[in-house]
Amino acid sequence: MKIGDFSLRKREGGRISMLTAYDYSFARLVDSSPVDCVLVGDSAAMVMHGCKSTIDATPEMMAAHVSAVARGAPSKFIVADMPFLSYRSGLKHAMDCAALLLRAGAGAVKLEGVDGHEDIIRAMTSSDIPVMGHLGLTPQSILKLGAYRVQGRSPSAAEAIFCQASRLEGAGCFALVLECVPDELARRVTESLAIPTIGIGAGPHTDGQVLVLQDALGLCAERTPRFVKKFMDGRAVIGEAISRFDAEVKNGAFPQKEHSCG
Repeated sequence: MKIGDFSLRKREGGRISMLTAYDYSFARLVDSSPVDCVLVGDSAAMVMHGCKSTIDATPEMMAAHVSAVARGAPSKFIVADMPFLSYRSGLKHAMDCAALLLRAGAGAVKLEGVDGHEDIIRAMTSSDIPVMGHLGLTPQSILKLGAYRVQGRSPSAAEAIFCQASRLEGAGCFALVLECVPDELARRVTESLAIPTIGIGAGPHTDGQVLVLQDALGLCAERTPRFVKKFMDGRAVIGEAISRFDAEVKNGAFPQKEHSCG
């Protein structure tokens, strides 16, 4: 999938699938799948590093994950999150961060929100940097929001998100993530834009869906959000395999002669 394929998929009425990946091993699995594209999200700070929020992600952390994913998924289109404050500290800092991520192997970057940095987005898209927008629940705003909750419930909040979506399209974004917004708001935004929307907790009316791979595989011990569907109970499957390894080492069943190098 390439940049032009996003709008083409929408025009043709198709849907877009996206999963996160943060390392080489999981990227290899996604690369061998029919999934359309990969998001190297700043959620890596939480999923891979155990941080409490995404604000702990740094440009260097993100670049390291992008580089690993790019090596593992060379056939996939990769979108990388611009981390907390990287696009709120002036144009040079934003451009330097985007360059770092693109040189690491990303095909595009994703920014949260639009208020306060619309000029940055316009400068980036005018400089041939593909930008994906992100509205609704913006995890980098957790210190202000206080909790991860649905956004756009009130008429005024919904109208604000609707207007922000139009501004992001006008600023040159090629696609837009809608996170944790009411279904009807997601439908309204999706129908109003020529660029595709990719939902997460935004109902069935977006042009595509994204999930954290570890959530989809049932690997996270913590309570998962309501919008997550576990496509397998990976935690139980892997836990059983680890327990079998432990048991076979201790009872002498592993290793056997066929596992010897000599």
